[in-house]
Amino acid sequence: MIIRRTRSVCPVCLKNIPAVLEQEENGRIYMSKTCAHHGSFRALIWQGGMDFTAWSRGGAALAEGQGLDCPGNCGLCGEHESGSCCVLLEVTDRCNLHCRYCFADPKCSAADPSSDPAFEELEGQIRDLAERCGQPLLQLSGGEPTLRDDLPELVRAARSAGCSYVQVNTNGIRLAQDPGYVQALAEAGLDIVFLQFDGTRDEIYEQLRGRALLQEKIRAIENCGRAGIGVTLVPTVVPGVNDRDLGDLVRFAAEHMPDVRGIHFQPVSYFGRIPGNRVAEGSVVGGSDPRGSTLGGIPEERYTLDRLMTDLAEQAGFSTEVFQPSRCDHPLCGFHAQFLVRPGGRLKPLTNISHSSPERGTARDNREYVGRHWRRPEEEAAPAVLRDSELSDEMDFDTFLYCLRHRSLTLSAMAFQDAMNLNIERLHRCTLHVYDRGQIFPFCAKYLTAVAEI
Repeated sequence: MIIRRTRSVCPVCLKNIPAVLEQEENGRIYMSKTCAHHGSFRALIWQGGMDFTAWSRGGAALAEGQGLDCPGNCGLCGEHESGSCCVLLEVTDRCNLHCRYCFADPKCSAADPSSDPAFEELEGQIRDLAERCGQPLLQLSGGEPTLRDDLPELVRAARSAGCSYVQVNTNGIRLAQDPGYVQALAEAGLDIVFLQFDGTRDEIYEQLRGRALLQEKIRAIENCGRAGIGVTLVPTVVPGVNDRDLGDLVRFAAEHMPDVRGIHFQPVSYFGRIPGNRVAEGSVVGGSDPRGSTLGGIPEERYTLDRLMTDLAEQAGFSTEVFQPSRCDHPLCGFHAQFLVRPGGRLKPLTNISHSSPERGTARDNREYVGRHWRRPEEEAAPAVLRDSELSDEMDFDTFLYCLRHRSLTLSAMAFQDAMNLNIERLHRCTLHVYDRGQIFPFCAKYLTAVAEI
């Protein structure tokens, strides 16, 4: 049954083509599309473990004639519906890891810093994007941005340019090894460390990142905590690798508060550097199709947003009703949920899907939500009632506000799109933008990667 008509791209030539969302009797929803030159493609969108209609009610369908030039004419165009919440700026293409999955596909060498953009060039770009994007949350990324010795100066330049918040996207290796560098970032005004953190066991890092990294990640968190920088853990969730570690991730985060402010889950998508880039025979990708195709030898049974929510709820011991869809981006792009962390790491949910509204939020609303919850709060004395006792459901308002600042944990997710499942309806609502040589792109358009035919 066709439940939605939209537009997408051919995953081989990236040509804009019509697409439909089809629901099967088992509740699974697939995107289906056909390119006149490269055949038909099918990708799993929704597992059926949650009510798709209720979840997606805030996402309006494309109007007649909309989305015909996306994403080839991107940068942002007049059809784009959302402002900039977060703007990503690549400050190096060097990296000191060679990860199995990487959206940027950098040069994995820590040598030759002369290949980096000059500080003055990046400073000018920061001023430009701050003015054009409404003082966004700026994410300094790469490659591995901490390979730049002048990263604290770039943070300071971003604060001076008026960026509302500054965040560094990092694997944490230098932050673990160089506490003085972490302190310099803090003194420059860094708000958030967006820390690659895939799980609670070293074998997960060995599979995804090439070597054991857990202890270095923990040292990075501790160094950031001492410097007063909030840390958000960012796992790339890959079925069969770390999808059964989600509950332990939540428990780890709760145990490492207030240094850790939240977890931002990213279900694996196939763009940038992926384990192979060929469409298998049959040109059908995803789900339980009898042709059972794969992408580069990796099973393409999509790890969908609803599966992430149901797995998280099961493993961490709460209801899926705690999750809310984005009212700023498209509801199929992600979720958020907030908890108070009780003594012993027990979670008290503060969000419920019944609070969700189809009314649109703004990029600024989203940015302020992120800033409030991911920054490390200023040190303050705990109310006396909390010093020697458990949190009460009937706490006074001042105590509740203190707990929101110091004992709350935010879980969120971003389900990035790739050439197989790109939905232009979603792309029009994107608030995560990339600044590249004076142009501004939606994230999933900027890093869109074609796959090759057999």
